[in-house]
Amino acid sequence: QPLKDILRLAYNGFVRRRRMTAETTGNDPGVAGASAGAEVRWLGGRFWGVSESIVGSLTPRIGGETEIQTVDLIRSAQDAQSEDSEPDYEGLPQGASTSTHMLAGAVAGIMEHCLMFPIDCVKTRMQSLQPDPAARYRNVMDALRRIVATEGIWRPLRGLNATAIGAGPAHALYFASYEKLKKTLSDVIHPGANSHLANGTAGCVATLLHDAVMNPAEVVKQRMQMYNSPYRGVLDCVRAVWQKEGPTAFYRSYTTQLTMNVPFQALHFMTYEYLQELLNPHRQYNPSSHMLSGALAGAIAAAATTPLDVCKTLLNTQESLALGSLTSGKGAHRHISGLAHAFRTVYRLGGLRGFFKGVQARVIYQMPSTAISWSVYEFFKYGLTKHQHNKRRTQQMEAEM
Repeated sequence: QPLKDILRLAYNGFVRRRRMTAETTGNDPGVAGASAGAEVRWLGGRFWGVSESIVGSLTPRIGGETEIQTVDLIRSAQDAQSEDSEPDYEGLPQGASTSTHMLAGAVAGIMEHCLMFPIDCVKTRMQSLQPDPAARYRNVMDALRRIVATEGIWRPLRGLNATAIGAGPAHALYFASYEKLKKTLSDVIHPGANSHLANGTAGCVATLLHDAVMNPAEVVKQRMQMYNSPYRGVLDCVRAVWQKEGPTAFYRSYTTQLTMNVPFQALHFMTYEYLQELLNPHRQYNPSSHMLSGALAGAIAAAATTPLDVCKTLLNTQESLALGSLTSGKGAHRHISGLAHAFRTVYRLGGLRGFFKGVQARVIYQMPSTAISWSVYEFFKYGLTKHQHNKRRTQQMEAEM
């Protein structure tokens, strides 16, 4: 109960200046939609500008349409309430839900990874077990400052194209499978109500599909992010890894990635859905609640799974200095393979503290990343659902005429 009170107080302070106008107008659904449009406009800047420009082609004048519908609703509340009501974006139109989730998820994934990519670059470097003396950083800001000063302003973005190519289809599968499984399992486990078990299970299964697509992109991205990376570009990296280590190198960390991401996503989704029950119990479109819930869920899951992320980075990068320091009776190790080998290597070279290298950068990266991901996803889901709802209403009106 104290945790719920603290979260409610934090949330109330966060959204006091942007409270839904529907609260003072009888919770009118049309006004709630207009307020949601105002919330989106408030978020502003390049992030929402890009989002609204994409959805604009599908749902032109979202805010304006909602305001017009509000007037219509007031005029004809008695005889046309069912026609003018705001669509339930959590219950998407039958037959269109999968494509809507996939499109919303793809855009959310690309924006999440691209906007936070410089912090991800810092995280990768700070997780290095045997960093070059020139790549030893005190904190995230010190790392960004030194990378830009010594390697150029574009250096923190190296490997961004590989991430964007992988993030689109990976997140499309991720969100679509999650939503589908969450609904199916919830109907079986706890009909008519939210089920944390269903949320966690759906998140785990969605992760299997996501990582199968994203893992090769992660390998290329992290190798290009390392200090003194020898690769000229994405294609050069792919070609070199394929020729020197074979195609299995792109999935060397897949089991470790799953071992990390299954508990990460289970924690992430269960925390997000739990916070949504507290902060947004009616499940309306509310950007503030989506951002806060996503940020807190990402921070908790990121901190808890940092040791596995350190092992994943080691397997992906095959850090040369770490390999050189590992000697056996037959000489240096050629490759680090498998989670157990990675765990032993991290412990041998860094001790227990080695498992939490880069935890600060990881949490700083994940908090805005998950906030962005959920906000963009819910925004696109809302916009696309509204577009489909309006289209069906138009078709019904034409049929009646």
